[in-house]
Amino acid sequence: MTALPRSASLALWAAPVLAGRAPLDALVRAVQGDDEPHAVDSDDADGLDAWPRPTALGELVERLGARGVRGLRLVLPVPGDPAGLPGPAAVNEAALDAGECVVTVGGPPLALVPEVVEFGSAYELGHQVTWHVLACEPAVAPPATSASDAERELRQALLTATDVLTELDVGRWRPDAAEQVAALRRPAPTGPLPASCSPRAVRVIDLAWRVRSIVELAREDDGAAVSGWEATRRAQELRGLDTVSRRALVAAVNDGEPVSV
Repeated sequence: MTALPRSASLALWAAPVLAGRAPLDALVRAVQGDDEPHAVDSDDADGLDAWPRPTALGELVERLGARGVRGLRLVLPVPGDPAGLPGPAAVNEAALDAGECVVTVGGPPLALVPEVVEFGSAYELGHQVTWHVLACEPAVAPPATSASDAERELRQALLTATDVLTELDVGRWRPDAAEQVAALRRPAPTGPLPASCSPRAVRVIDLAWRVRSIVELAREDDGAAVSGWEATRRAQELRGLDTVSRRALVAAVNDGEPVSV
């Protein structure tokens, strides 16, 4: 299973850690994974005015808690679907470039946007991550799909998309892709998730991100689609599947977030 977006892992772990129900080091391990230790750039964050500025991920989470933040809401924006972005324009542009961010629930309105720099070779790839903490407008959560609705929509989309990819002879396209498409119907182990995640949220998170991984893999090659019509049809199916899976992941991650008061 491809790792969750870093922002998704951060949002999942933030609420239980800030509530004292999970250890901070578990959050850091889950978010950093195999990355180099994550850095923090908070020079543009008016809500973190204490000195010195946090320079590491764990320090940042502790500082957010001290400022009254109770959780973080996941946003996975793409061009044409900016749902959940708080503004102003500079924050939205940074989040769109990254394809992900989190916004604070409670405390000062802040957006945390990861910047990922790859280094090394294709055989030994590393990642340096810097979390940019940006002052933003107070976030209003968009109308959200429930985790139960998200699971139903995602499973239906999977049936449709898998059938279409089979019709397009995906088996001749790339053996590794064909194997992963077949694996969509089988359970897979989840990544490091906090104990506070509901069983439904765990199922949706696991399924949604595996599907997004297949979409990314499918877009690397036109495969066995030999006509323009076939290629267009598959592209449409992949866009639809990506939208459903992206929204399902957001719904599942944000399903148990603290309620603003």
